[in-house]
Amino acid sequence: MPDLPARPLPRRADVVVVGAGLAGLACALRLHAQQVDVVVVEAADGVGGRVRTDRVDGFRLDRGFQLLNPYYPEVRRLVDLPALGLQPLPAGVVVASGGGRRFLADPRRTSVTEWPRVLADLPRTGVLRELPGFGRWALRAARADPAELLSAPDEPWGRALDRRGLTGPLRHGVLEPFLAGVLAERDGTTSRRFVELLLRSFVRGRPSLPRAGMQALPDQLAAGLPAGVVHLGVQVTAVAGGPEGRQVATAGGTITARAVVVAADPDGTAALTGLPVPAMHGLTTFWHVAEVPPTASGALHVDADHRGPVVNSVVISHGAPSYRSDTRALVATTVLGAAGDQATETAVRHQLALVHGTSTAGWGLLATHAIPRALTAMPAPLVARQPVELGDGLFVAGDHRDTASQQGALVSGRRAADAVLRHLGHTVPPRPPLEVSGAR
Repeated sequence: MPDLPARPLPRRADVVVVGAGLAGLACALRLHAQQVDVVVVEAADGVGGRVRTDRVDGFRLDRGFQLLNPYYPEVRRLVDLPALGLQPLPAGVVVASGGGRRFLADPRRTSVTEWPRVLADLPRTGVLRELPGFGRWALRAARADPAELLSAPDEPWGRALDRRGLTGPLRHGVLEPFLAGVLAERDGTTSRRFVELLLRSFVRGRPSLPRAGMQALPDQLAAGLPAGVVHLGVQVTAVAGGPEGRQVATAGGTITARAVVVAADPDGTAALTGLPVPAMHGLTTFWHVAEVPPTASGALHVDADHRGPVVNSVVISHGAPSYRSDTRALVATTVLGAAGDQATETAVRHQLALVHGTSTAGWGLLATHAIPRALTAMPAPLVARQPVELGDGLFVAGDHRDTASQQGALVSGRRAADAVLRHLGHTVPPRPPLEVSGAR
């Protein structure tokens, strides 16, 4: 996003949105579409919240390994997907075990020319016994309406796999390490409902990376707002009620508004609203560069033997060539927790040598993103729609009010905007239609 010129904060607005992450931007866009005078204030130097991209030595590094699933309904409603230049990752995972690596492919998205290799690898992964049960589970989730999945009895996803007889190599060597990187936990405590919603999106969509990095997603949302709506580098210190409306206190002055939507990070939201801080999981991403690519595959690699802290690793520059600046390979590796210390990085290098089957001694470390509050925990029983209206003109948005995903953040922004519209006496319009093409 181009640098926004510093503008004086207005003293009044119909609505102030605190936070320019996905939830805050989605909220502001919906309010603006209904001719509501909205101001967005953001403490950081750019929009996006946790969805940011940096340039380091010419490489694009997202702040933590992230992917965009273009099948998410709210993404399809709000985003011009073709404009993002999406680069899909290969449909499958590479399973490293012992001294070998086997590609476990999505059969629906595998070309005929690749089938001989895929069929040869399949028996060697040891997953054949569990595949029918997993296939039935995945297809059921893919075909179900989301409301059906959310209304079903809930339980921890690990217990759900036990009931389905998924207790062998497919579960422990593939599903658990794969989902660990998605859920930021590997103990099976996340809601089965939430996991099935994710599974549905994986089956129907192709996780991808925008040409300009994940930052392109919030940048595009912000570009849909008029100049002067978003104010960066503005730290909100308090939100209080008053005789003329809500008072938003900042170092640059106080804004009086008829309504305030707090869409900050969970700690900031708790401080401004009094809500409890939700339980969060941490993730750390190590970004390495290698003179010689360790593999020709751009697929996600998992270690079926659990030989270290790595939950997944991927040569990003194969699947998303726009992320690299030269011929060197860019490798993103994820571990659980905020563990960016030297000892962990050393253990990661050792494990990556086993996973990729090559020496990592000459790899350079570009950056480490240790994010203690990367994902909101989604334990069972899942409450997928938490209130967004707190009373007296105060509202809240964020994936912690919905589901811990880009979909959840965007939906929470829409729900908060609709609640604000009702509070202000406006007619709430219907949800925007799904644009299969991605055009806004």
